[in-house]
Amino acid sequence: MAQLGMNQRTLATAAVCMVLLCLLVMNDVASAERSLKDKEPEVVFKREMKPGVLARISHFLWQSGESSYEPVWPDMKFDWRIIVGSIVGFFGAALGSVGGVGGGGIFVPMLTLIIGFDPKSSTAISKCMIMGAAGSTVYYNLRLRHPTLDMPLIDYDLALLFQPMLMLGISIGVAFNVMFADWMVTILLIILFIGTSTKALFKGIDTWKKETMMKKEAAKQLESETKPVDSIGQDYKRLPSGPGSLQDDEVPLLRNIYWKELALLLYVWVGFLIVQLVKTYVKTCSVAYWILNALQVPIAVSVTLFEAICLYKGTRVVASKGKEITNWKLHMIFLYCCCGIIAGMVGGLLGLGGGFILGPLFLELGIPPQVASATSTFAMVFSSSMSVVQYYLLKRFPVPYAAYLVLVATIAAFTGQHVVRKIIALLGRASIIIFILALTIFVSAISLGGVGIANMIEKLENNEYMGFENLCYKS
Repeated sequence: MAQLGMNQRTLATAAVCMVLLCLLVMNDVASAERSLKDKEPEVVFKREMKPGVLARISHFLWQSGESSYEPVWPDMKFDWRIIVGSIVGFFGAALGSVGGVGGGGIFVPMLTLIIGFDPKSSTAISKCMIMGAAGSTVYYNLRLRHPTLDMPLIDYDLALLFQPMLMLGISIGVAFNVMFADWMVTILLIILFIGTSTKALFKGIDTWKKETMMKKEAAKQLESETKPVDSIGQDYKRLPSGPGSLQDDEVPLLRNIYWKELALLLYVWVGFLIVQLVKTYVKTCSVAYWILNALQVPIAVSVTLFEAICLYKGTRVVASKGKEITNWKLHMIFLYCCCGIIAGMVGGLLGLGGGFILGPLFLELGIPPQVASATSTFAMVFSSSMSVVQYYLLKRFPVPYAAYLVLVATIAAFTGQHVVRKIIALLGRASIIIFILALTIFVSAISLGGVGIANMIEKLENNEYMGFENLCYKS
């Protein structure tokens, strides 16, 4: 009986142990299930909080404090890079000065691909070269008269209407150059340049046809007025009002300067210069900083508004058009002022001369090609020099390298003006200037567009940040 009692107690103890073990296992399983159940909502919550398409685009375009910009300034040494770069820059400045576009579309790829500057530094040095080429061209043009009228080759009324807006656009463009990513600039450039080059090409073809007709008419007139013997070996004379005519009579430089108009243009330039210098002593993006920036608007608008009112009332005229009278409407003046601002923005953003837009625009207004080129270059002297000041204050380029390239561009521009004008005088076709303008813009679109696309692909492969940069952080 005692043995039986012990067996029963042992079985009971084993049963209790088995029950406890089962309870422990069940408790662990239940705890695991609760743990899984508790984690499921967290996973679902994380999936629901995954950024959407708009959020990812926003993150791609803007990351506070992020920047992929690293300035690259190669050492200045005499090697194949500086030789080839000087040759390309020489021809770019010669063509750009003749077309009235500055040549920045050739300078920037040359500085990036051949010499080895980073894109943003190339933009700044390009502006320095444009300033040198434009200054040389203006000095050359100031001695020349209008091809058919008794007035300077440079139209001061056109300059008064567009130069202040060009300067205002430059300030905006320089800020955009700091903020915008390279791929944004590339897309804008390709669209804009292909459109303007195509427009200029059609204008050149139309002008060429008109010149051909006028030369035939002049030949018939000579045959009817002179004897065949007298006409042998004679060259065609300069047409009294044809677009192919060119008056190369040089006059004293002071005779071609209109001091009142020049004083107004200098007022705008000096006002902008003072604003830029004072800005260096205030904190970037502070209240004083934005107030100083806003002061540029009344400085520019006051001069343009004065000229616009005079054109609207008829007290001033764009005399370079000759007998053609333009009834300036308010919406036309406003549109042209917007074009001036856009030209400046593109110039400051891409490191180009505003002539890429002003040149074709002047041609559409019916301005002779020589006058259109000279006037757009005249306006670029003020805008490009202001850009150089702004880029210098931002420390965007090495001064020795820039000084050397400015010298190359200055000599090239003077040479290009002299050679091309001799060719025009020989052939009697001013449409050559328009074709050079169209060619320069098209080559710039291909070269700058190609460089921009290559940089964009490289950054995509390296997973680099390609969004906007903080103006306040970078300035």
